[in-house]
Parts: sequence; structure tokens; C-alpha cells
Amino acid sequence: MKVVALVQARMGSTRLPGKVLRAIVGKPMIELLLARLSQSSELDEIVVAASEEVKNDKLQSVVESLNYKCTRGSEKNVLNRFYESAKSVGADVIVRITGDCPLVDPTLVDECIRSYKDSDVDYFSNIDPATYPDGLDIEVMSFESIERANNETDSEFDREHVTPYIRNSDSFSKSSIQYVKDLSTQRWSVDEPEDLIVVTNVFEHFSPNLYFDWKQVLELRRSQPKLFQANRQIKNNEGATMGTGQKLYKRAKKVIPGGNMLLSKRPEMYLPENWPAYFSKSKGCKVWDLDGKEYIDMSIMGIGTNTLGYGHPEVDEAVMKTIKDGNMSTFNCPEEVYLAEKLIELHPWADMVRFARAGGEINSIAVRIARASTGRDKIAICGYHGWHDWYLSTNLNSDKNLDGHLLPGLQPNGVPRGLTGTTLPFNYNDIEQLEQLIKDNKGEIAAIKMEVSRNEGPKDNYLQKVRDLATENNIILIFDECTSGFRETFGGLQKKYGVEPDLAIFAKALGNGYAISACIGRQEFMQAAQQTFISSTFWTERIGPTAALKTLEVMEREKSWDTITQIGGGISKQWKNLANKYDLNITTWGLPALSGFTFDSPNSLSYKTLITQEMLKKGYLAANSVYACTEHKQEIVDGYFAELDPIFGTIKQCEDGLDVSTLLEGPLCHSGFKRLN
Repeated sequence: MKVVALVQARMGSTRLPGKVLRAIVGKPMIELLLARLSQSSELDEIVVAASEEVKNDKLQSVVESLNYKCTRGSEKNVLNRFYESAKSVGADVIVRITGDCPLVDPTLVDECIRSYKDSDVDYFSNIDPATYPDGLDIEVMSFESIERANNETDSEFDREHVTPYIRNSDSFSKSSIQYVKDLSTQRWSVDEPEDLIVVTNVFEHFSPNLYFDWKQVLELRRSQPKLFQANRQIKNNEGATMGTGQKLYKRAKKVIPGGNMLLSKRPEMYLPENWPAYFSKSKGCKVWDLDGKEYIDMSIMGIGTNTLGYGHPEVDEAVMKTIKDGNMSTFNCPEEVYLAEKLIELHPWADMVRFARAGGEINSIAVRIARASTGRDKIAICGYHGWHDWYLSTNLNSDKNLDGHLLPGLQPNGVPRGLTGTTLPFNYNDIEQLEQLIKDNKGEIAAIKMEVSRNEGPKDNYLQKVRDLATENNIILIFDECTSGFRETFGGLQKKYGVEPDLAIFAKALGNGYAISACIGRQEFMQAAQQTFISSTFWTERIGPTAALKTLEVMEREKSWDTITQIGGGISKQWKNLANKYDLNITTWGLPALSGFTFDSPNSLSYKTLITQEMLKKGYLAANSVYACTEHKQEIVDGYFAELDPIFGTIKQCEDGLDVSTLLEGPLCHSGFKRLN
């Protein structure tokens, strides 16, 4: 019976690249591991099973210089790498050791091998359940077991982590040893830079002796705890339980402030620690994560960008033709003219158009035009209008000014203090407040800038009253339709209410996922764009206008705004029915195609988190809002509510006394802006 230790090692660690060759007491980490492992009396051979990628050539060279064999195999299919390696050396019994465990104890290895032989099982370990410090993990298995796993499982997770298929299947006999105490929270492996500090401290303490045993390390931890403090905040075995997207987001927070580019897409806004975070592909109303798992998006559909669904074939085909023909040139793209003409056709009150690529940009352009046209500085605002200085300056004299405008907690750090008082917030449907604001700032307000509607519609002819106030005071009225545009009408929501602004802006749905935004307006005001400087190289690229033209063509043919309004209205009605079924109180809000609900309960945020947690398990991206698209067919909606129903039942139990915190598997989702790093 040939017993072979296969040491899983590679240079491509995402959290600590090249860790297996990192120097500890003047030696590569892999050398320390092999030296300690060589003291085992039960092992017949030690082999390093490395990845076939070129970056591991150096690892192989080091291993072979130490007179150990190094085999090469798949980077991601580690199970197959192990199988082929074991097969190549004629192993009857395989001892799995990972290359990030330099404190591996040969006496413990021998104990596991002997126990495996005595127990006559397929698989033996000291990790099920885990009681030893992380970094002393030992798994012993028959060659036949690893061969079966390699031939039978098609799970990417099983193949990446080698032994889950064996451990989780009833068709394999298994046994294990446990320590008398649960020490599994102690972290002696090397996954993060902080781990390397701890392990280095241990080796330096015992140097030049490399062959101290694990109980000596345990005593050292008791007598000198400061040596082990560097990694105390890191959770054990995250690599085995975290998805690829979760791992990547953890990396992202080290190199990207806040972790990503958009607050609305932070995992913390949905399911902290458990949200897949990144996608590999999207189509219709489905999204696939980096591990290939498929989800139905019953959430915010790309932050409201894809009313025709992800990857609409006609829009994508038009874009691909543009890419083939050329996206950028010294010349201008003709599509910008065609798109401007189409937007003016849809809004006859408008005469001219300027384009950009994002909502925040086009908001700033509209404000710049208004200020240039009027010669005034102040802007009265209602709603959310982006991230630029002009808007965030609202919070310079009070960081609470924007709390009622979608995102609470926004800090104006970095915004010039000289902008204090230039942006003045007012509340929707409160005409008296706006009248007083204009009175208090008579002759100083360049524009009234507002969303036509977000969570509620106008009451008592509110929009017309705003229009009249603007006209009477020579103030430019700007409607922000970045979110609301093309959802209830073919164009702006203004068309539904019959109130015409002076300027209007569009983004999000205009390009069905491609970057394009537009400011349309009356000639007398738009010409002011020539009296200031508004310019950007990539506003002249071709993809955005091309996508928008085709998107508008498809929308017009299919009357998509009617479809998504019907879908969203139906979803909102079903939420109410579900709440009534379980005697729960909810408040619904938003445009029909941008609808949501909130539990009327102190535990509202906990319930939202619970829904996201449980629906994710069922293959849905879901919380308490749905941005409807044409791909949300009835069968999709029916499936969503079939899975949501029992969760509402659980929430009813929580309202009746069950502690919802006992059901949550991680922290609560965030309710607003929070600094992450």
C-alpha cells in the first residue's frame, strides 16, 4: 500500500499572490512545509500537485531543487489535478495537504494515516467536524475514492475544492478524529497577508528549530498572544464557503475605495457577506454569477437600465455592427443627429439636444445650461440628481438636507465650501414650501430641478403649479427623467401629466444597458450651451447613440412602456394580496414599472434581508422592489411569488414572536450610504 502526500500548491493565489514561495526565516514557505512533512513515518512519498499555468514554473523549479516531485494539472479543476497526480505516482492512499499550511504537524499526519488504515473507510480526516486549528487540516482517502469523485461530479465547486463530493455523499464510508477542545477558530493557515505575519512570528520564535509540534504552537499562543493578533479578525475557511464573486469583492475592497463604482450595486445593499457580487453573463431577465449559477433578476435590472431585458438581440446586433464598422473617428457619428431628431419628435416642445453618457453627467450639463442662460447661481431641487458638486453641495450646511431625496447619509467632503447655499432642497407635493423658497431667494434661482415622480404621483395639480411658479419668476423648469423616462409613456413621464418643462434629461432605459444620456430643451435656453464650456471626448463615440436608436425603435414597435407598466402593476397587486393572506401590513410605492414595498414593522430591514437571503437560495435576485422589463413573463412572475409566499409566512411568524435575527445568516443589508473602507 503506497501512501502519498499530495500537496496542493500554486502561485496564483488571489489574496496573497506567490504565497507558497514567500520567505519565512529565510526559506520559501513551501520548503518549510515539505521539511516538516518529511518527518512523517507513514508517508512513502511527498508530491507537490501544482497548476499547469506558466507562473508555476518557478514553484516547480524550487520543489525539484529540494528533491521532491512536482506534477502539473488544471488551475481550476483541482480534483482532476489530484486524480491525475495520484495516478501518475501509483498512489493507493492519498493524504491531502494544502500548500498554505506550513505548520502542518507530521505526528498528526501519522495519527490520521494510522486511523485511516485501522478504520477501513474510504475517507478519513481531522476536519469533519473541525476541531483542530485551521492550518492543521489533514485528509486521507483511497485512490478509488478520488477516482470516483473525478468521474462522477460535474460541480465546479466540488472540482475546485477536491473533497466536498466525497464528504457530502452517502456512498462513501467516512470517519474522523476530533481534539478534546474546539480550537477551530484559531487561524494558522496562510491565505491573507495578516496570516503570513502570524506564521512568520511562530517560525521566528522557534528558529532555528523547524520541527516544533503543534501543541508547542498552542502553548506559545497562550503565553504570547500578541504574536497571533494580526489575523484575529479573519474568518476561517472562507475560501471553502465563499463563492468566486464574494472572494473577488473582498479583493476589490482592498484596491477600490468602497469596493465598487456604484453604491446601488454594493453587496452590502443586498446581502452583506453572501451576495454573489459579480456577473459572468446576462440575458433576458437572467443573470449568471462567476461560478456559473443562474439567477432570475426580480430586483433592479441593472439599476433600471434594461426595460427590454438584458442582451436584447436587436440592440446588441446594432451595437456589434457599429463595433465592426468602427466606434470612434476624427469625424462625428451621424447617429447623434438622428437620435436628437427622434427625441424632439417625441417631445415637440423641445428644439435642441445635448448628449452625454451617464445620468450624473447629464444632470450637471442641464444645471450648467440653466445657470449660463439665466446668469443665476441657485438651483432648487427635489429628488435624486447624481453625485456632482452642484448637487452634493446641498448637504454643506446640513448633512441631512438630502435624507428625503433617495440616499440618506451622503457626505459633501471634497465639495467646495463656497457652494454652500447654492442648491436648495424642497419636498414633493408641497407647493407652499416651494413658494416660500422662491420668495426667500427672489431673483437668485436659475432652475427648479425635480423628478416628475418617484415614489408618489402629483397631487392637487402640483406639477402645473410648479410650472406656473417657474414661469412667473423667470426660472427654468428642469424635469429629471433619468429614471422615469420611457416607463409609462414613449418618452418622458411629463407626457402623462401634460406639463411641459423647459429642459428634460434622460438616461438609464434610453440605451437598454448601453451608456447614453440626453438633455433636451427649448432653443432659447439650450443655446446657452454655446456660452459656456461643455465637452468630453467620449460623448462622441458611436455605440451609445446607436443603441438608443435601436432601443427606441423596439420600444415603439412593442409598446414596451405599456407592457412593463402592466407587469409592474400586477406585481404590486400580488404583494398586497400576499400581505393580506398573512395579515401583514405593507406599504407599496413607486411607478408601476419601478415598484416596491416596505413592511410596516420595526423589523422591516431584517425582513428585507431575510427575503434576499432566502430568495437567493431559490435562484432569485430579490429584495423589496422590482424594476419590470418585457422579459418578466407571467411564468417568471408566478415562479417568483411561489417562492416568496412561504417567506411571507415566516415573516408572519416573526411578527407573532419568532426572533428574525435567528434566521439571518449574516449582517443586515444597509439602508443607506455607509463608508466601507
